[in-house]
Amino acid sequence: MCDQAPLPAEIGRTYDPQAIERPLYDWWRARGDFKPEIDPEQEPFVISMPPPNVTGALHLGHAIVAAVEDHLIRYHRMTGRPTLWVPGTDHAGIATQNVVEREIGKEGLTRHDLGREEFLKRVWQWKEIYHQRITEQHYALGISCDWDRERFTMDEGLSEAVREAFVRLYEEGLIYRGEYLINWCPRCATALSDLEVEHEPTDASLWHVRYWTEEGDASITVATTRPETILGDTAVAVHPEDERYASLIGRTVRLPVIGRLVPVIADEAVDREFGTGAVKITPAHDPVDYAVAQRHDLPLINIMHDDMTMNANAGPYEGQDRYECRENLVRDIREMGDLVKIEPYRHSLGHCQRCATVVEPRISTQWFVRADVLAKPAIEAVREGRVRIVPERFTRIYYNWMENIHDWCISRQLWWGHRIPVWYCDDCGEMIVAREEPTRCPACTSESLRQDPDVLDTWFSSGLWPFSTLGWPEETEDLAYFYPTSVLETAYDILFFWVARMIMLGIHMTGEPPFHTVYLHGLVRNEDGQKISKSMEDAERYDPLYIIQEYGLDPLRFTLLTGSTPGNDMKLAESRIEANRNFANKIWQATRFVLGNLGEDPDRFAPGAEPLDPATLDDDADRWIVSRFHALAAEATRLIEAYQLGEAGRQIYDFLWGEYCDWYIEMTKVRLRGEDHEAADTARRVLVYVLEGALRLLHPYMPFVTEALWQYLPHQGEALIVAPWPRAGARDEAALERMEGFMEVVRAIRNARSEYEVDPSRRIAALIAAGPRAPFMASQASALATLARIDEEQLQIVETLDAAPEQALALVIAGYEIYLPLAALVDLERERERLAQELTNVEQETQRASALLSNERFVANAPAEVVQKERDKLSAQEERRVKLEERLAALG
Repeated sequence: MCDQAPLPAEIGRTYDPQAIERPLYDWWRARGDFKPEIDPEQEPFVISMPPPNVTGALHLGHAIVAAVEDHLIRYHRMTGRPTLWVPGTDHAGIATQNVVEREIGKEGLTRHDLGREEFLKRVWQWKEIYHQRITEQHYALGISCDWDRERFTMDEGLSEAVREAFVRLYEEGLIYRGEYLINWCPRCATALSDLEVEHEPTDASLWHVRYWTEEGDASITVATTRPETILGDTAVAVHPEDERYASLIGRTVRLPVIGRLVPVIADEAVDREFGTGAVKITPAHDPVDYAVAQRHDLPLINIMHDDMTMNANAGPYEGQDRYECRENLVRDIREMGDLVKIEPYRHSLGHCQRCATVVEPRISTQWFVRADVLAKPAIEAVREGRVRIVPERFTRIYYNWMENIHDWCISRQLWWGHRIPVWYCDDCGEMIVAREEPTRCPACTSESLRQDPDVLDTWFSSGLWPFSTLGWPEETEDLAYFYPTSVLETAYDILFFWVARMIMLGIHMTGEPPFHTVYLHGLVRNEDGQKISKSMEDAERYDPLYIIQEYGLDPLRFTLLTGSTPGNDMKLAESRIEANRNFANKIWQATRFVLGNLGEDPDRFAPGAEPLDPATLDDDADRWIVSRFHALAAEATRLIEAYQLGEAGRQIYDFLWGEYCDWYIEMTKVRLRGEDHEAADTARRVLVYVLEGALRLLHPYMPFVTEALWQYLPHQGEALIVAPWPRAGARDEAALERMEGFMEVVRAIRNARSEYEVDPSRRIAALIAAGPRAPFMASQASALATLARIDEEQLQIVETLDAAPEQALALVIAGYEIYLPLAALVDLERERERLAQELTNVEQETQRASALLSNERFVANAPAEVVQKERDKLSAQEERRVKLEERLAALG
């Protein structure tokens, strides 16, 4: 245990984040503050970190994950619950393989040149380098996770979990191998799930092509955006109620160029309004056509190789690239006279999420999960409230997707990833699905076994993350105590990629949902609302490590937490980060002020374990600030428990800057400088009590500056990171009301000084009729004089007045009558002259605007916004005229 915080003996003059952040982080780790103790008497709070891909540097998306999750972890740790945050990284199959393939491409090599074994060695080398970089970046983000429990999705234990899940689902009939229409990326040379395809609006063409009947006595024209797939057509479909084609239903037509005969069928899925109302059916290359083929028992003809060159089924176009084939086939159809027309057409085109290549739907033999079976319990878990989604509006989106879920294609034609635990016997064709690698075929005892070359979709292993990281399928102590976890926090854009699959697999494998709350944050955009990308000219400004170097981690965290709300994108402005650095410096300077006024024995002012009772305090200012702090503690706790982290942070900010620093500290200066030592000590005790407690409230938002300042203040305990969360004590509502009135009086006098342009250094006279609150206001006379810049010797506080003084500015605020002698504010004669001249100017401008608005041609012909602007000007000038006349009248 390292008990001494790594800070200078004396607090520095200014806030220097670089001097405190990494030393404090290493100190917390050395102390073991990130590690929970298993306590069967308490319910733990657990978060499984969304594992970043081992493909490069962290970005602002990771920074907001780190900020939100670390906030929740630190808050719950301070409430006394055993708190575990499991860190880790994801092997990210297709993304990582793409990156490494690009790297070896620089050497003029492909993965096939290296071979599977050597290529995987290269990927593991990449993983080790970037895993360490990501870990260091996580340290820089200040996350308080248990690094001894760090996991990687291809660790031995997690690989065992993947094999167990696959075999179990296969044995239950929920995983199967079959020929099905899938999304195929020719660049990545692998199948993709529907979620891995991004659809983008694309300007294309719609080709209208004529198909002749077998007898040549009639024709039918179809419209297509992919004419090359004509070579794989197995039917032409029309709507059964479309009278235009009733006579053709049941007849056969010839495909252009290759001449193969296909039937004309009727199917209600045909949109009569699209194109000609007749559509070509290519079931091996279109999902809608595939469904039609299943209903009509049509053959499936695949016309493309894996690299999207045409195969033997394409006839004379064999070997051509799909787009080359398109060009040549269209030319040949035109020459035959059967290209009716080409028209522009805008449609949504699928692209690979990872490499942006246009995806090709195609028939392929793959492994699938029967997702509908797993989805039903996952839907019920949300409906029954066992899983809550924050914000709630995403619940409807979750239901919509889950209730219409398709079977999940989980096989990928990659080398990097979890190899599918299936082996094939070369001698008898037996398929073996096993948890451990077999040595002999159970059917024929042959040793000629080969493993399925494919790997599993990355999201399959990620779907097991909350429980595989705790030791599942073994019955470990961690799994028994820390599962189910508490909160899954992630971006809303992977609700289906990851969150839904975790809920499905968690319930199926363990019998329980993997977490009780899903907290979805939005995306971080630049201040213009644009998505932040590496291609932006000022991309470096949005690198979290650059921001941390410029401003410190705490200001970045505070900006991310208070600038966002659940499920909504946020605009990140550098000016906000700078403002929050100023906030950190503000509380730094406030702490320096407090420390500088504690005298030689500051520890006697250390707060006790129980909340301070405002009823034990004599001064209303003390009762007020303590009551306000207690109210803040209650409200911040309520908001955090409701996942309104931003609002809670904003209220803590407003309290510390606005009420504690700008009001209470200024009010205590009178007592601290005075002769009443008991009153001064009370002020010191309250200053420390409120600041120490507010630092505890702020700690989950700004952990480093709060820990540093807390260590300098008198306190109980060894470290703020494990200090108890503040409890809301009693409040003095009467003191709160009195002090609110007091502050309104101060604001009114300050506004009057500003309006009359009184020099800030000049102290003025004031007369206040306070009614029954006169004794209270008298008790705050020195504070009032200090805050409102009043000459205390010329401050009169009375209950009532027989008559209002002449030539005085009268203010009625919160039940107080305030009179400020005008002679004390301005030179009366010069002010009369100034006001008279300004009144003349205002009257002239009023006459001009009135004349203009009386002109019917102007009102009729000028743009509406111009006319309204003139009306607004006239209204403002008339209001100004009334005020000036009142000011002149007051001067006498």
